[in-house]
Amino acid sequence: MRVNDIQIRRLTPADAAVFRDIRLEALRSSPEAFGSTFETESGQTLDFFSGRLRSSEMLGAFDGAEIVGMAGLLVRTGQKEAHKGLLVSMYVRPQGRRRGVGRRLAEGVIDMARQRIELLHLAVVSGNESARRLYASLGFLQYGIEKKALKQDGRYYDEILMAKDLTSGQC
Repeated sequence: MRVNDIQIRRLTPADAAVFRDIRLEALRSSPEAFGSTFETESGQTLDFFSGRLRSSEMLGAFDGAEIVGMAGLLVRTGQKEAHKGLLVSMYVRPQGRRRGVGRRLAEGVIDMARQRIELLHLAVVSGNESARRLYASLGFLQYGIEKKALKQDGRYYDEILMAKDLTSGQC
């Protein structure tokens, strides 16, 4: 797989089946990294995943017809928070890791975000050093740690909170 051959594009409701597959893989293989669970989402219909794509901004990374990564943008609602958003659901399949796929997805989300918001936040599990380094290299700055942010199988996971100011490059 060559990173230049990877196509990054917005997922549409027509992509529900491939989105479901990669989403469930992400939840199964990295349960500590997501707020939802494999058990909750594996029971959902394809219409559920189609609806999520209809109401969200989710990017997919494709190597030919195969999806190898995903990342999304959630924009806050409400008058006082509409200037902020979250980079969410970042996941790259093992064959795409350390090949620039994650960087391309994150850059795609940043580009989408620049059109709509001023401040982009994210949370990364404290033990995921490769993801933290990627986000730092893209200009995200750590501003805190949420202790016991997630609990999976009786174990707590802290999350590193990071943000990128899209108006000036500073946080």
